[in-house]
Amino acid sequence: MPGSALALVVFAGLIHASWNIAAKKAQGDARFAFFTVVVMLVFWAPLGWWLGYQQLPHWRVAQWTLVAVSGVLHVVYYVVLLRGYRKADLTVVYPLARGSGPLLSSLVAVVLLGEQVSALGGLGILGVVVGVFLIAGGTGLWRAAHDANQRLRILRGVRYGLVTGCFIASYTVVDGYGVKVLLLSPILLDYFGSFIRLFFLLPVVVRDTGAALHLWRQQWKYALFVGIVSPISYVMVLYAMQVAPLSHVAPAREVSMLFAALLGGHLLGEGDRKARLAGAVCIAAGVMALGHG
Repeated sequence: MPGSALALVVFAGLIHASWNIAAKKAQGDARFAFFTVVVMLVFWAPLGWWLGYQQLPHWRVAQWTLVAVSGVLHVVYYVVLLRGYRKADLTVVYPLARGSGPLLSSLVAVVLLGEQVSALGGLGILGVVVGVFLIAGGTGLWRAAHDANQRLRILRGVRYGLVTGCFIASYTVVDGYGVKVLLLSPILLDYFGSFIRLFFLLPVVVRDTGAALHLWRQQWKYALFVGIVSPISYVMVLYAMQVAPLSHVAPAREVSMLFAALLGGHLLGEGDRKARLAGAVCIAAGVMALGHG
């Protein structure tokens, strides 16, 4: 991977972990997702429409279809992620969501496509499994087994993390195809895909505008931060995909789990920080090995 692409991915990982912590602190639902999408569309409008004026006339059915599919995958991913943050710890949901996408892709390739896994790839799978175990509680699982509430919270985190990971894997492949094959601008792909997200999230807000306004007054600071910052991290990743293989960029993104484990454990005071940091390191190393093995 070129050094420029790696730098983009690492910096994007720090930004990604930061906005996820803000989303966790907001404790928002689909209405919070709507707030962040509106902020993003308004704040980044000058850049989005300036580039759009130049490039949109050249888009055809294939480009618009991909943007629509990407928007649907992103909105479902975001809503599931926010729900996971309300039900469980960020230091469980986030690493599992980030790590399970590349792992699931590799397993599907082996089972359905008959691809072979090298020794390095096998070690990568083992690293992810060990990391999942540590993040879920490690040896403390036996102690947690006697605490029904803690056991339920961990299981919820694992479930939401894995489901989110499925959508991460899906939109990564779709968006990677868009920027590498259809040659879409990463900025335009993310910006105009947000109109699709807005379309699906609007009914939730319209259903009870009073409640939505009440939540906005509570969550507007987090919504501003997420709406302004989150597009930066993903657009940087999409630019990295243009100059480096997708199979390298996707695993390299897992460096964000290290930032999340460190920042989330410190800022949110969640669980055994050392065990979850060790788990995040194992998942990151395992996914990197999968990408190269």
